Amino acid sequence: MSATRLPGTPRLLRALNDRAALELLLEQGPLTRARIGELTGLSKVTASQLVERLEERGLVARVGEQAGGRGPNAQLYAVRPGSAYVVGVDVGAERVVAACADITGAVVGRVEQSTKDTDDPVGVVHNAVVQAASSAGAELSSVRRIVLGTPGLVDPGTGDITFAFNLPRWHSGLLAALREDLHTPVVFENDVNLAAVAEAQSGAAQGTADFVLVWVDAGVGLAIMLGGRLHHGSSGAAGEIGYLPVPGVPIPRDVSKRAKPAFQQLAGADAVRAVAAEHGFAAAGAADAVRAAIAAGTEGGPMLDELARRLALGVASTCVVLDPPLVVLAGEVGQAGGAALAERVQHEVAAITLVRPRVVSTGLTEEPILRGALRTALDAVRDEVFGSTVG
Repeated sequence: MSATRLPGTPRLLRALNDRAALELLLEQGPLTRARIGELTGLSKVTASQLVERLEERGLVARVGEQAGGRGPNAQLYAVRPGSAYVVGVDVGAERVVAACADITGAVVGRVEQSTKDTDDPVGVVHNAVVQAASSAGAELSSVRRIVLGTPGLVDPGTGDITFAFNLPRWHSGLLAALREDLHTPVVFENDVNLAAVAEAQSGAAQGTADFVLVWVDAGVGLAIMLGGRLHHGSSGAAGEIGYLPVPGVPIPRDVSKRAKPAFQQLAGADAVRAVAAEHGFAAAGAADAVRAAIAAGTEGGPMLDELARRLALGVASTCVVLDPPLVVLAGEVGQAGGAALAERVQHEVAAITLVRPRVVSTGLTEEPILRGALRTALDAVRDEVFGSTVG
């Protein structure tokens, strides 16, 4: 039997229309019933019934009036921000940042805490989430999802952390403990993957379904976006480019030991500082060293050339397998390098491989991991809340 003949089709159509209207309200702001009807192609009567359903369910509210011609002013409707909240968390080795957003995507609460003096990850996350929600004026019970961005591997099957090099106290079983503690759906995601989500939403990869993001910071990481979806791999290790065996550095043979993996040795922050120092650009941080080289103009060219050659080994190895049209350089070093570094990497990749991806610097300047966490949480919660409008 075809789906169009199944009982309940009118309910399904109502749900689809409701979802379309809610998405329009999110994208275009307050709208009248008539305008909702025009944009969705629904009749005035059907659009009015739709708005009434959404208002009864607490998803939309009247927010003003629009003056017109003859007759009374038309009521304006918008998605009710407090109908649901989400929390995104960026977990680092030394600090945790949590932000609370309402269902419209507006960030309404934020908190930052040090993690240096604690060995209790559940307590750290609990405090950050509760304080972020509290600063937003949101009850914890109205927070529908929490997404945490962390370094390392997340098991696609269990959703738990299986390996985080610089978060030794984060371990398998932590996800269940957090869910029990917070009584809310909690999701772990690799931090570089979340940066790619943010890049696709509002950065240099907007409108691009296939791209890779190379994260160059203290560590080196990679996120793979194929068909608009993150590729995690069977064990969650897709994108752990720091472990790429590359020439010119020792290749550790036991990854369980704390020896730096090969590409990490070649292109991580310590290596960037060393290359910069060799070319006369000493700085406290790798990103500062790159900025100093760029500020020096042509004098900094040899340093950027060497860094680009190193990065190109990882980019080229990825691109000859995936052949993406776009590579985004992100992380503090990728951002600091800007177009000067990206253009050099693009040229070097084209020189040593048959593929010619466009290489660009990140389009985001602030907290891409946190932004990606909020976007991931919002997408899931909107599906739950907006998709439950059949009544």
